[in-house]
Amino acid sequence: MHDIYGRDLDLNLLRVFAVVANEGSITRAASRLYITQPAVSAAMRRLATFVGAELFARQGRGVALTSRGAELASAARAHLGPLVAATLAVPLFDPKTSAATVRLGLGDSLESLLLPRLLARLRSEAPKIQLVVLPVQFRTVEESLLSRKVDMAVTVADEMPRSVLREPLVSHAIGSDAFVCLYDSRCVKLPKTLTEREYLSREHVAVSYAGDVRGIIEDALGKTRKVRVSVAALGHVADVVDGSPLLATVPSLLAKHVMTTRPHLRCLPLPFTLASATVDLLWLRLTDADEVARFVRSLILNAKASLEPKIARRRKARSRTS
Repeated sequence: MHDIYGRDLDLNLLRVFAVVANEGSITRAASRLYITQPAVSAAMRRLATFVGAELFARQGRGVALTSRGAELASAARAHLGPLVAATLAVPLFDPKTSAATVRLGLGDSLESLLLPRLLARLRSEAPKIQLVVLPVQFRTVEESLLSRKVDMAVTVADEMPRSVLREPLVSHAIGSDAFVCLYDSRCVKLPKTLTEREYLSREHVAVSYAGDVRGIIEDALGKTRKVRVSVAALGHVADVVDGSPLLATVPSLLAKHVMTTRPHLRCLPLPFTLASATVDLLWLRLTDADEVARFVRSLILNAKASLEPKIARRRKARSRTS
């Protein structure tokens, strides 16, 4: 192929050549190709020059293949037909039989929140599709998508290039409902209304993606907590808080989830406001039409209800009764 490109062969010439060979006429070939007769003649001269031999000879009102032309026509028919068929073929995707592998990037804590429901849907609708789940977060998701480490991702993300498409899955309202203070009620007693002074007087576990003791409170609000320990992912926070006097500032989604299995863990609204965090489904524009990826994305979008916090439903109920 390198030699072909190096010699600057226009492969469209072979398509025109095949039609002329089949029709035995420059005029009929031009009509079939919806181009002018001079354009067909010029194309055949260019191809003959490239091949280094005459491909047609005049015969009556039409043309006939020379011996070199007949050789080329035989080779062209053998290859152009399958190429056209492959180009026009409709890709067949059956979720029941597909054994494709999809690489899914998931942000912090989303493995426990989203993955069980997604796997349940896959077992029902596409039992042979395999998932490879990789960790991503707002600092790494762009590179993971662009380098094709993952086929799609679900996480909080900053601005993305135009080559990345996104669909919001869940958005927390701006306010204390977006994040909450998680703690173990067996080890620490807190008032029903948490004040900033009380909050800052306690020891904390922070989540740091930079490998230091700065978490969301330090970065977003510029406040200083007594950080006893920092961890690299939100998924580890509940284990650290459980059985300790440490407080953790986590998304309300995660808090509601961990409290279903650890009833001794409790949460309180924060004494200050943190900006909202939107969880997005992200994928490359160039894979938008891929049937397997589109199918898995549809399952993720259908499972988005699993990411809706109870506080959001309570807020809707309040708005209907007010």
